[in-house]
Amino acid sequence: MLCMGIAGYYASSLFDFIGLQYVSAGLERLILFIYPTLAVLINNWYFKTPFTKKQRWALVITYAGIVLACYSEIKILQVQDGFYFGCGMILLCAITYAFYLVGTGRLVVRAGVIRYTSTVMLAATAGIVIHYLVVKGWKPIPMKPGLVGYAIALALMATVIPSLLMSSGMKRIGSNQVSIITSIGPVSTILQAHWFLGEAITGWQIMGTILVIAGVLLISDHHKNSESPLPAS
Repeated sequence: MLCMGIAGYYASSLFDFIGLQYVSAGLERLILFIYPTLAVLINNWYFKTPFTKKQRWALVITYAGIVLACYSEIKILQVQDGFYFGCGMILLCAITYAFYLVGTGRLVVRAGVIRYTSTVMLAATAGIVIHYLVVKGWKPIPMKPGLVGYAIALALMATVIPSLLMSSGMKRIGSNQVSIITSIGPVSTILQAHWFLGEAITGWQIMGTILVIAGVLLISDHHKNSESPLPAS
């Protein structure tokens, strides 16, 4: 569980933030969200979990949707210094998070949702604190009062609560299904940017949204008509 916390939250977040210094957010989303495919492939290669026809089609459809949704950003991308290094960092982020998904799908059943999520969060926190002390020493972090509120909100709403929900869902339906369903992430980002930030949505993004939703519905239908690979609590 300690390794899952280091890989899934500390290492993957570190690689992601490093990569974002060199590539656009649009390309980062496209590279990062290959992790569902990686998780399914790891399950198939290491744990010999067989592919079903619906899983294959769901993978194809959801990733076709992601490509279309990010197409308008990719075509205007300009390669700059550190571009390939940044792409490599985002790819490492996707790989470490895929391993986290696969490991969580098997360990959360044994440990329980609350215990497992708390343990991986503490492991990640320890990794972050040690990293900061090695790089910055005992220098305090300058925090304005407003930033403290944002930090608490991000910690609860964007980390702790989603982690508990994902662990609970993974315990019930398995890491393959969860990894494919979470492919809706980049499309969700596009929609939220439009609703809350006023960013325009292109025709390519609308087509991608439809495909991703179709893939999610397909994998959900597959789970509904088959036995769950992991026992529910």
